[in-house]
Amino acid sequence: EGLTPAERQDTYGEIRNYLPNLYADMRPVGLPSDDSQMAFWTLEELIAAGGLVPASLAKRFSEEKIFGIGQTVSQFVTAYKYLQEPWYRAGQPSAGNGALMRIAPILIPHLRNPSPALWADAVLAGMITHNDRASNAACVGFIHLLWETLRLSSAPPPVWWLETFSQAAVPLEGEINYVPRNAGISYRGPVSKFAEVEAGKAIEEGLSSLEACETWHSGAYLLETLPCVLYILAKHGQDPEEAIVRAVNDTKDNDTVAAIVGAAVGALHGRSRLPERWIEGLLGRTGEDDDGKMFEIIAKAKETFL
Repeated sequence: EGLTPAERQDTYGEIRNYLPNLYADMRPVGLPSDDSQMAFWTLEELIAAGGLVPASLAKRFSEEKIFGIGQTVSQFVTAYKYLQEPWYRAGQPSAGNGALMRIAPILIPHLRNPSPALWADAVLAGMITHNDRASNAACVGFIHLLWETLRLSSAPPPVWWLETFSQAAVPLEGEINYVPRNAGISYRGPVSKFAEVEAGKAIEEGLSSLEACETWHSGAYLLETLPCVLYILAKHGQDPEEAIVRAVNDTKDNDTVAAIVGAAVGALHGRSRLPERWIEGLLGRTGEDDDGKMFEIIAKAKETFL
């Protein structure tokens, strides 16, 4: 995380496996980032309450130690924990990717009893930290994408990913102006439309994921994260390992892009299509020393909701 793809390539070569980690005695194992921490805490809170209770989730986020905490989440913690803002006012007006990266578990309590409440939960869970139209729309769009992905029995055509996300995200976001950080791209408008159009152009041009993501950049801004995610899924959604590898190697905010891509290809292909070496090397932590905790939460979620 934080390195450009070129810097990462120069330092590590192409990353396809876990690297030796300072926080695990230099063993090559899988440790959590803020993405996976907050996603699993979300799932744990859903299990405890039988569904989403935003106040409880906000409290959990404010109490835990978040690895590599982002600026917006840090500002939320300050507003909620120290300035005593209620959860529905503590979220920050940020179009960063910190809500989208953790939103996937919101789907799980609704699997057996689908209803429009799913969309409300997606917005409420997202706005706890990022109370922004682009972020709210992205969370709903991605939950819609995951829901539709679970219906599939094989990988869809490339444009399906773009169109399915946009079905829910574009109408919700509405007409609002965001501007790319890449001065070479002239655009002012909604994030969701930008992602659909730019990823669509990249499909037509047959760009590699690296070429495409360098076109619009690949930082933590949703105007960069979303087209990266959608294009990697369009290009590599049929191969979950390659999709995640490309997210890790070809983007700057690679832990978040890989977390979002991983949720989508996981919904499509399931655990069995992931490399066994990744599963064996995953310690399953959500904190500093709680090995296996992720696996416990997954087992409880199955008992509770499936």
